[in-house]
Amino acid sequence: MNVRRVMTLKAFWTVAICVLVMQTGPAAGQEILVGMSTALSGPAEALGNGIKAGVEAHFAEVNAKGGVNGKKLKLIALDDGYEPKRCAPNMRKLIDEHKVAAVIGNVGTPTAIVSVPIANENKTLLFGAFTGAGVLRKSPPDRYVINFRASYAEETAAMVEGFLKAGIKPQEIAFFTQKDGYGDAGYQGGIKALKKHYSGAETLPHGRYTRNTVNVENALATIVPASPKAIIMVGAYKPCAAFIKMAREFLPDAIYANVSFVGSVPLLKELGSKGEGVIVTQVVPHYQSAAAGIKRFRTALAAHASGSTPGFVTLEGYLAARIFVEGIKKAGSTISRESIIDGIESLSKLDVGLGSPISFSKANHQASHQVWPTIIRVGKYVDLDWSTLKK
Repeated sequence: MNVRRVMTLKAFWTVAICVLVMQTGPAAGQEILVGMSTALSGPAEALGNGIKAGVEAHFAEVNAKGGVNGKKLKLIALDDGYEPKRCAPNMRKLIDEHKVAAVIGNVGTPTAIVSVPIANENKTLLFGAFTGAGVLRKSPPDRYVINFRASYAEETAAMVEGFLKAGIKPQEIAFFTQKDGYGDAGYQGGIKALKKHYSGAETLPHGRYTRNTVNVENALATIVPASPKAIIMVGAYKPCAAFIKMAREFLPDAIYANVSFVGSVPLLKELGSKGEGVIVTQVVPHYQSAAAGIKRFRTALAAHASGSTPGFVTLEGYLAARIFVEGIKKAGSTISRESIIDGIESLSKLDVGLGSPISFSKANHQASHQVWPTIIRVGKYVDLDWSTLKK
């Protein structure tokens, strides 16, 4: 074999290998791979499976119509059990091995604390995480972190203002929170809102429990002696339900208010007959709303996720997926990790059925700041007017 031929073959294989590498990127072939590390098992599994069902319902809806620019969307979901030590390797596996274009819908603050630096380090978008923690809401925002929902600070602020409207004094409020970054985020948001009305906010009763347990007795012992009239709850549905059932034996007239992460539908099931009057602030409209976007969600869920029932968590996953896909459409013909972010940042006045349009920019990485309060009445959630609590 002569030297010229050897050089020609080397050049050929060099080009071939480069092409192969380019084709194994995030949008290789006919699929756009999207990752998710979430709680598919354990005490928070209803949240992870709910978000996953909502995302997959919209992806299936889009795929049934030909995908995005002829490419089908595929979700790769890995179970982390709502534990950071499992989430971190999942994130690296999704990015390094599966070569996902982005990660969507991860559940939880403890897992977000490890996900955010990995997303930033690997320049891979973390979109629509199911958490309202401040770690995902820096100013100016991280390029590789974009949120859908209102923050916990916004939810707890809505609770504080609602309690005051109902005639409850700041010093009559207590906190029940999960002992980790999630509980910290909700507690700090509530304290910040209370300080506007009461200088002694940090002295209010604060009971805590350990993540992924229902060991709430110590928290109960901390809160009950103070006889609060309202309790701000920042936890998961099983421990929150356990706490409410026990606390009502001693504080039957107290108001129990949960942030959205609690998981409204599973909380309702856990509480059973003890659920009457329990409040949950939501970051999406009611899933039975007559709004066009919410009707579309129910139709998609029925068509593409027959085992799932409509709920606030599933709706949040669906709406986050809708926004994400609109961003991909704006990314242009060459879909990459960077172009998807550029596409989302270019979205302006997008209507997904929330009642007000959504816009992003390089300086704005949060789609919605709205909070919808709901209350359990006769075994189901209905919209709440805080002033009615006076009665």
